[in-house]
Amino acid sequence: MNFKSLMLGAAAIATASTAQAADLPVAPEPVDYVRVCDAYGARFYYIPGTETCLRVGGRVRTQFVANNVLDDGNWGDRDSDGYSWLARGYLYLDARTATEFGTLRSYISIYGSSTNGDNSSFTLDNAYIQWGGLTAGRLTSNFDIFTGQAFIGVVDRDWSDVTVNQIAYTAAFGNGFSATIALEDRSEREYGNYGGTRMPDIVAALGVSQGWGSAQLSGALHQVYPDRASAHQTGTSNNGAEDQLGWAIGGGASVNLPFANSGSNIFFQGFYADGALAYITTYDGVADFNGGDTSSGYSLSAGAYIQATSTIGLALDGSYADIDAATGLNDVTRYAIDGSVQWEPVSGFLLGADVGYANTDVDTQGDTDELLFGVRMQRTF
Repeated sequence: MNFKSLMLGAAAIATASTAQAADLPVAPEPVDYVRVCDAYGARFYYIPGTETCLRVGGRVRTQFVANNVLDDGNWGDRDSDGYSWLARGYLYLDARTATEFGTLRSYISIYGSSTNGDNSSFTLDNAYIQWGGLTAGRLTSNFDIFTGQAFIGVVDRDWSDVTVNQIAYTAAFGNGFSATIALEDRSEREYGNYGGTRMPDIVAALGVSQGWGSAQLSGALHQVYPDRASAHQTGTSNNGAEDQLGWAIGGGASVNLPFANSGSNIFFQGFYADGALAYITTYDGVADFNGGDTSSGYSLSAGAYIQATSTIGLALDGSYADIDAATGLNDVTRYAIDGSVQWEPVSGFLLGADVGYANTDVDTQGDTDELLFGVRMQRTF
């Protein structure tokens, strides 16, 4: 091999090495695709390319409830389900943006359930927009105060617990005081044979939340609007039916227990309604009206939650309702008690058991007892 051949070979190798080096990928500069947003608490981050902060969360729940085990309950009827086995998944989205008029917030929660093998479609649990003091969409009624301490709540207790389409305005006065006025969908508050929607319910609330706990006074106006058949029973035509205005009032307070672990509290509340029974009870075996007469009644309830240790919580709820039915309908009294124990071995992961008893006494029909047991496993993230 002569000198010229060596030089040509060396040049070829150098050219190939240079070409390969040029083809090697160059590491990109690091890019901050996701930024933490600490303006609204933990777990928010900025949506890339925007000034909107987003929090994504979820929950998985599974529970087993032994339905009414008494002789006159589900277990005494061969065609009734002796147990209910639920699996449910939730998705939460919380988006917030700072504006010159206050925080603009959009919140969505949906869930899908399967009970005893019956797969349901996803349900819209909450969907609302908040801007300053204005709220519009689907969320808990502004009338509602406390909806229980028990982990599962295997029996219904008698208080208002309704998620409803609404538009509301809340004014904050400082030092924890606030006032709310709202229009809420009447459809969620109808006990009896109602006609088509005409007037939404008008709801108002005064509240305070401070270091000792919280309290609220609530009031509601509700249109009693019989359907055509019910209107004819009063001896008038549909267009001439005598509509009435039902109403409800209530108040309640929750008090923190400083001598117990953080999170421990007791609550008590009371409600009265005339022509608007859904504001005082969840029992749907009653009606707001009959003929030209309205039903009235009251409910009282209380509960306690004790954080016994850093991981174990104890809860107890009780309620009593007394319904003075419209002429021609049956009076009803009902009481219920529900207790639970829950264990949180890991933050966001709960296991618990629940037992509840209820007695419903319907005039001229006698009373019915209910005794239910349940266990639940739940992870929130």
